[in-house]
Amino acid sequence: MRTRLCYLLLAMAVVLAGCKGGKEPKPAEGEVVPETEQISGQPKEKEENTPMNEAPAAPVDKWAELGEEPMLKIKTTDGTMTVKLYADTPLHRDNFVKLAKSGFYDGLLFHRVIKGFMIQGGDPFTRDTAKVAQYGTGGPGYTIPAEIVPGKTHKKGALAAARLADRVNPAKESSGSQFYIVQDPANCVHLDGEYTIFGEVVDGLPVIDKIAAERTDRYDRPVGDVKIISITPL
Repeated sequence: MRTRLCYLLLAMAVVLAGCKGGKEPKPAEGEVVPETEQISGQPKEKEENTPMNEAPAAPVDKWAELGEEPMLKIKTTDGTMTVKLYADTPLHRDNFVKLAKSGFYDGLLFHRVIKGFMIQGGDPFTRDTAKVAQYGTGGPGYTIPAEIVPGKTHKKGALAAARLADRVNPAKESSGSQFYIVQDPANCVHLDGEYTIFGEVVDGLPVIDKIAAERTDRYDRPVGDVKIISITPL
């Protein structure tokens, strides 16, 4: 009996030794091999960490980068013009930039349009159709000292400041916001030396002609609204 038990224990020891020396079992069908191992059983090298994308750069403030003669885009319902503001009329230049940057001009009308002469806008009253009788009299509440530069003439595309007549404004001070753009120089010669010219249209002259061709009423107001959509840095 004791001899038979010894044989049985010896046989079990042989079987266990065979299991330990055998091959590594294959994964059962459908079993997922862990990601950190390869099929061969060798550990995979760890992937290098990919650095996170850097935060996007802050948008450039083009208003802060304007030079001495800023270039601005005047987008209207009849097209877009690019204007250059003159360095030698700094009060008018800086005021125009300030108002444009604040959105003052956005949505205002060209309220006075005379074909063969000029187009005029910049009156804040033109936002309100209930104030149509006051169109042409509005402003930001201040005027700008004249900056009439010898040699500056009313050529096509000249950008100039509107103002009250000499009898009530002998100093020729400019409106704080209203401006006009020349369409036909031949009919504006008499304005030379009388109004501050502070810029010019350098691209988009046909837009002036398109606005000037709009049908108007007896007060020179376009029958259909011609709006300034926005004024932004180039």
